Amino acid sequence: MSTSIKKEIKNLSPRPPIVVVMGHIDHGKSTLLDYIRKTNITKKEAGGITQHISAYETECEIGGQKRKITFLDTPGHEAFCSIRARGALVADIAVLVISAEDGIKPQTIETLDCIKKDGMPFIIALNKIDRPSADIDKIKTGLAENGVLVEGWGGTVPVVAISAKTGEGIADLLEMVALQSDMEELTGNLFVSAEGFVIESSLDPKQGISATLLIKNGSLKTGMFVATEGAYAPVRAIENYKGENLKEASFSSPVRIVGWNAQPKVGSQFKTFIKKEEAILFAEKHADESEKNCQNTSLNSRTCFWVVIKADTSGSLDAIEQELLKLGNEKMVVKIISKGIGAITERDLKIANIKNSLVLGFNVSADKNAIALATRNNIEIKIYKIIYELIDFVKEKVEEATPVEKVETITGSAKIIRVFSKNKDKQVVGGRVAEGEIKSGEIVKIFRRDAEIGEGKIKELQIQKIKTASVKESQEFGVMIESKLEIAEGDVIKVVSLVNK
Repeated sequence: MSTSIKKEIKNLSPRPPIVVVMGHIDHGKSTLLDYIRKTNITKKEAGGITQHISAYETECEIGGQKRKITFLDTPGHEAFCSIRARGALVADIAVLVISAEDGIKPQTIETLDCIKKDGMPFIIALNKIDRPSADIDKIKTGLAENGVLVEGWGGTVPVVAISAKTGEGIADLLEMVALQSDMEELTGNLFVSAEGFVIESSLDPKQGISATLLIKNGSLKTGMFVATEGAYAPVRAIENYKGENLKEASFSSPVRIVGWNAQPKVGSQFKTFIKKEEAILFAEKHADESEKNCQNTSLNSRTCFWVVIKADTSGSLDAIEQELLKLGNEKMVVKIISKGIGAITERDLKIANIKNSLVLGFNVSADKNAIALATRNNIEIKIYKIIYELIDFVKEKVEEATPVEKVETITGSAKIIRVFSKNKDKQVVGGRVAEGEIKSGEIVKIFRRDAEIGEGKIKELQIQKIKTASVKESQEFGVMIESKLEIAEGDVIKVVSLVNK
């Protein structure tokens, strides 16, 4: 064994686990973290929904020992699939929160797929067991039907029954997290430069661009330089999740760094350097990776629905962008012509005016110049605090803007089996419905030997000489048709309707 490898092993020390809390909206993820942290975050969030990834360090007493755990709280609504995926990427262990009252939801299955794909160890937390309608066995059965066998049911996935409201079972859950962490043998090296992932970034009008970093290994000190793909920053100050300034931070810690030269890409890996030149070189070298990962939407012959979007953080912007691009259909594609972090400005309105686009804001405001320009040019600005409400609004607008095409559809056809009489343009004939339905007042096309020869209008329908409004498949009927064309036995009449598509 080489000296460098021996030194590396010697320098390794146990590190706290990074635990991502995942699950469907309103199943109690944030309430669980509130209880663990003894804080109250949920009431501060718009609609009670976590809108960003939040990272928190907490110290818990487990088995008489103080243990540090870093928790990542991720949004539960389907609009945040990409954010959840990033949460899974940086975490060591997942806690999947499922309501014992509400059961398994589509987002629960989606989250399970995300965890399985990443191959990450996970624990099931069955929440809301204090509710009268809680049914733990039903949830376990549902999990088994989706390929997840929990302990006691022929599987190895740990399951803990909890109440985030009363605190019941939470000590057991933390113990299980610690046990899982010990099994994973998580280690880190304090003596190397820090590296990890960008989990959030935002623009502060006073401080500039800031980013929340999660350190996976090594140590970060003031005076160093941090870099990711296309962006770098001097580490003048290190801020922990409480907003306190630190001189140094190490693995499993979430920290905030201010003063980036450009917006760091959420989910990208970061490294730290002693020299500024090294950080710049790393940022420039990896800048093109961001371009490679950009989603290109093929427009083909589809009409574009133009959007300008501004958000409070890079993570929110990324999630909104991914969801907006899904809203297209065969005739319409959503095209984001401009996006960014911070308030909606006059520049955004000028860009929107070029393409007559919609201007959207999430957790941001519009400045006075932007509002004035929007009023003059009749441009719509919509600002939201809950992401899925923004998505629903755009979905509705896309549907309204989708070009409507009138398509002829055959809703009924009948074969003429007898001709009774003809009086000027009105003819009385008998027929049998071959398919669909024929109604009084409808326009019909007349076919002879598969060729269209004319049109007519149904003036009256009868079944066994009794007047009726419609006749259905296989029924024989008498009909008065108004047409200049003389109808013969063997002809076929077809009802053709114009349907919007």
